[in-house]
Amino acid sequence: MYNIGDRIVYPMHGAGVIESIEEKEILGNTQSYYVVKIPIGEMRVLIPTGNVNHIGIREIISETDADKVFMLLGSKSDITTANWNKRYRENMDKMKSGNIYEVVDVVNALIQREREKGLSTGERKMLSSAKQILISELVLAKNMDPCELENIIDNFLSH
Repeated sequence: MYNIGDRIVYPMHGAGVIESIEEKEILGNTQSYYVVKIPIGEMRVLIPTGNVNHIGIREIISETDADKVFMLLGSKSDITTANWNKRYRENMDKMKSGNIYEVVDVVNALIQREREKGLSTGERKMLSSAKQILISELVLAKNMDPCELENIIDNFLSH
């Protein structure tokens, strides 16, 4: 169970801070929800408290782990397959895992692919989404401004 003020990661959405815990009735079913504010885009997400383990909610990484993420950014990725569908599914599974190192791997692989052969529209959207998920967690772990952090990430990726 998490508390108000806890900083958590919601796989596929990013990291945020629990603003409140509220009872809501949705489709005739009343249950308790975490109201999470995600720093990127000022988005608010409702997460059923009973589903946290099932959907992979976890605490954000430490500042030390965030530094490790920066060291991994821009590193060469082993692109596993040329088949677009298979590659897309593999990357989606990594993003759904909620593991920040898997998300970094997706960003690195897609940046590398973009340089070598270009990205499809679907992969371009996935890259954007993966970067936003990464930024949302690093913003909280490093207590930095999202725009400043995005510039730092883009710098790492441009080399």
